[in-house]
Amino acid sequence: MEPTLRNRTLATLKGGIPDLPRGLRTAAKYVVDHPSDFGLDPIRDTARKAGVSTYTLVRLAERLGFDSFDALRDPFRQALVSSTAEDRPGWVEGVREAGELGRVQAEAALNGMAIVQRSLEQADAARMARVVDLLTGAPNVFLTATRASYGLAYYLHYVGRMALPSLRLIPRHMGSPVDDLHSAQPGDVMIALTFTPYSRETIDACKFARRKGVRLIMITDSEIVSPEFQADETLLASVLSTHHFCCYAGVMALIETLIAMLVARGGAEAKERIMSYEVLRQETQAYWAVQKKH
Repeated sequence: MEPTLRNRTLATLKGGIPDLPRGLRTAAKYVVDHPSDFGLDPIRDTARKAGVSTYTLVRLAERLGFDSFDALRDPFRQALVSSTAEDRPGWVEGVREAGELGRVQAEAALNGMAIVQRSLEQADAARMARVVDLLTGAPNVFLTATRASYGLAYYLHYVGRMALPSLRLIPRHMGSPVDDLHSAQPGDVMIALTFTPYSRETIDACKFARRKGVRLIMITDSEIVSPEFQADETLLASVLSTHHFCCYAGVMALIETLIAMLVARGGAEAKERIMSYEVLRQETQAYWAVQKKH
């Protein structure tokens, strides 16, 4: 019964977030985005991570019909299958014992492994297959991101275009992604990468794409990015970190999985295209090599 109650609570939160007051909306979004942490943490830690007061969390529990915060958290705790100390690699504890920086390194390593696992666990096979179908069936596939996320989009485009030649990274020439979407048509697809705090440019591009009838695939950290539009498919990646900024290890694992599936779907044509790129790079001496002495 506990997993059912947890899932029902999550569904209620997702559907009701737009109607909640600002403070409750922030708390609800945190629960939806981080159900595992919510199941583990005491109320003060949850309040600190969510950026709300403990009173707001109690109000959220009451709003959902629970007698207390603990009653709200309990089904999440019961449904949680967490890693135990015995599951941790032995080398991590060895690193942890190497002074203060060793402790920082060990915590970052554990976090990286955890978010990769969470991100891949959330990559439902049926959803991933639908995403591949959308991408391979579209006349044009636009790909956009800004700031730190741009590096992820650049890599996805650099490798992915060999399997999916319709893939186009936007914006081009330091312009706006909206400029490149001006000629988009219904049936085209756009992939948008954005993570907390969400880029205004990316959100605007998503809204514009939807108005143009473009199908939208989000790679992000939450199913609730903006109440102003809805994606056709959302691929979720955990970006929790031990430092101030997002940790993109989980996003990269998700991108690598998507690339592998696109290459597999592309079959012989994709393999021939990849090989043609390799031949071109060899002919243009793109790779450094030690010169033989005569």
